[in-house]
Amino acid sequence: MDLLATTSAVAVSSYALLSTVYKSAQALYAQPANTSSLQTDMGQSEVALPSVDVIVPCFNEDPNTLSKCLESIAGQDYGGRLQVYVVDDGSANRDVVGPVHDLYANDPRFSIILLAKNVGKRKAQIAVIRSSSGNLVLNVDSDTILAADVVKKLALKMQEPEVGAAMGQLIASNRSQTWLTKLIDMEYWLACNEERAAQARFGAVMCCCGPCAMYRRSALALLLDQYETQLFRGKPSDFGEDRHLTILMLKAGFRTEYVPDAIAATVVPDSLGPYLRQQLRWARSTFRDTFLALRLLPELDGYLTLDVVGQNLGPLLLALSSLAALAQLAVGDSVPWWTGLTIAAMTITRCSVAAFRARELRFIGFSLHTPINIFILLPLKAYALCTLSNSDWLSRKLVNVPSAGEKKATIPATNTGSSAAATAEIVEAIRKRRSRGSSGVPATDNVCGGD
Repeated sequence: MDLLATTSAVAVSSYALLSTVYKSAQALYAQPANTSSLQTDMGQSEVALPSVDVIVPCFNEDPNTLSKCLESIAGQDYGGRLQVYVVDDGSANRDVVGPVHDLYANDPRFSIILLAKNVGKRKAQIAVIRSSSGNLVLNVDSDTILAADVVKKLALKMQEPEVGAAMGQLIASNRSQTWLTKLIDMEYWLACNEERAAQARFGAVMCCCGPCAMYRRSALALLLDQYETQLFRGKPSDFGEDRHLTILMLKAGFRTEYVPDAIAATVVPDSLGPYLRQQLRWARSTFRDTFLALRLLPELDGYLTLDVVGQNLGPLLLALSSLAALAQLAVGDSVPWWTGLTIAAMTITRCSVAAFRARELRFIGFSLHTPINIFILLPLKAYALCTLSNSDWLSRKLVNVPSAGEKKATIPATNTGSSAAATAEIVEAIRKRRSRGSSGVPATDNVCGGD
């Protein structure tokens, strides 16, 4: 009994100490740096914008979602050459998404590629990369809507020759749908504007997220074979492509950056089942690339070592303290007050700081994430660690395929009805995010481990 109480108290105290040091350093480095420099000058002067190839892999995508994605790409405010490759990766609902393809069939900027069978997102990307020629490559998920200046802002960041990859800020396009989507949207804000922003201070974002990430073609050319042939325990590794490619970029000596005002809105899971399947896949990909990332740490700033320790040792200490506290509660009459109060205090502090930085009181509601993390996500990560060899995507399913005799889905006009309301909501969310600034400071300074 005393052993359980002591174990829980020591573990939760160690967790509180580590989290305080880690989160304090993260909050410090996540503040925008004063960069009067190159990017500002380039934004105000005439520069030769590089050519950009945009790759949109699609698999059984909802036609309305795909339509909004392609519409946002077609509407980019970019003065350089833009070529868009829409790769239908053997979708079974091709008849349904066909009208979306037809909308862009006569646009010289768009190429619609129909693969005969499903080869996977990574191979679909690689096929386009090998056959295209743009200076920069932008990967966009088919359920993601880009703000009109995303390509320009990412391309300006890539003008610095040592930058191999850059990602924009992610928000949830369907954040008002359920309590879970609201929670995920806050989780994305924290992941982007705390974790990635702090890592970017040292030019080492550890994962340029798949929904919106730009790469330098010359860097990709050096890494493409390694990227294509990634193995885990002798078997091809088909997911976590964004994290793996980012690590390869860092390993090759390139910088990876975060651009907070290049905003992309992506669809997130609206119920617990799909969310947990997504988290399981992400956890497996994170564990698979952890050892590769560890080899980089001696060459990077000391903060990145603290970042890796905080993200990996912190959850372990939290799990240990929670297990010991639950065991103490189950086998004895004593209540683990110290453990409960410490976790509660850490949660309230973190959410209050986030609410202050984002200038949004809704972040107080992110406290709900703590019990979900302790009782659901931590056991899920333990299961992921025990099943690392499993490469199932878990989330691939057929969308909007009509059954026999059923009417095929049609694409509503984008300026009417609920589609227009949804699009307007996304635009408003982007406007508000920019008006506050991504970290609660003036916008002029300024959505896991995901794929």
